[in-house]
Amino acid sequence: MKPSVISILLIVIGAAMLAYQGFTYTTREKAIDLGPIQVTAEKQHYVYLPPVIGGLLLVGGILMLVKSKGR
Repeated sequence: MKPSVISILLIVIGAAMLAYQGFTYTTREKAIDLGPIQVTAEKQHYVYLPPVIGGLLLVGGILMLVKSKGR
């Protein structure tokens, strides 16, 4: 991959991490399993994306893009 493609990818990922600082997803788990009777429970999990890492990716991508255009 060319450095400009990687830098644009870093900029997009960094901006997305700053815009969305986390996401949730739901899983289903068996709570009770007694033969023919089954009870499931839905649990929500949250994944936190630190804004510092998003900022570092954004700045790093910008610096790589500027440096690759200077050559």
